[in-house]
Amino acid sequence: MAYNLLKGKRGIIFGALDENSIAWKVAQKAFEEGAQFTLTNAPIAMRMGEINKLAEQCKAAVIPADATSIEDLENLLDKSVEVLGGKIDFILHSIGMSPNVRKGRSYGDLNYEWFLKSLDVSGLSFHKVMQVAEKKGVLNNQASILALTYIASQRTFPDYSDMAEAKSVLESIARSYGYRLGRSQKVRVNTISQSPTMTTAGKGIAGFNAFYDFADKMSPLGNASADDCAAYCITLFSDFTRHVTMQNLFHDGGFSSTGMTEEVMEIFSKQ
Repeated sequence: MAYNLLKGKRGIIFGALDENSIAWKVAQKAFEEGAQFTLTNAPIAMRMGEINKLAEQCKAAVIPADATSIEDLENLLDKSVEVLGGKIDFILHSIGMSPNVRKGRSYGDLNYEWFLKSLDVSGLSFHKVMQVAEKKGVLNNQASILALTYIASQRTFPDYSDMAEAKSVLESIARSYGYRLGRSQKVRVNTISQSPTMTTAGKGIAGFNAFYDFADKMSPLGNASADDCAAYCITLFSDFTRHVTMQNLFHDGGFSSTGMTEEVMEIFSKQ
């Protein structure tokens, strides 16, 4: 059921790769709720994914952009304002990539050039998006900007490697830029710390299936799905959350606040 929560709003959605992507689900729900938006991803990701299929469903323009490139971001923002017919009301940053994780380098044997690439793509790009948007003056007052993160920014998890540092950077940027944009334009900036989710990127992490099951048993409400995360994003783009900013919002079924559950105790009791 749609509620027209985003009727008349314009946005930009980064990171929709395929039907498993949270950004894909956000785009579908944003369209259902009356929003207009452009879709963007890095050219290489666009070749791997099915973004044009999503664009057709949502009547959205696709504008390729490497989020680490200032030139690409300037072009993206200019064309988005032109295509949408006005300034931007919401942005979703759903981007994350670690060459070290992809290529199986252990945390004690990181390639530092790849590490810097992880930080740039997964963290610094969030700052670049907002800096370019601010300098160009393309954000409407009371706009909402979101990025997706994970609790490994605050706690250690096996095999998440340098992505943990990248997510820490991402969350810090949300606070710092949230303060800046809040003072100047009442723009709010938040991160959503999502449950382990069966996305294409998530499934690429070693041992993901085992951890997904563990997190599900550790969460009183169970793991939050990509669809539910998308619905949460919509509420944060809407006018009902105008005073929520600079927050890292856990959307994880209670995992982040749970010390132990009966299900997990039972597993270890049997051992």
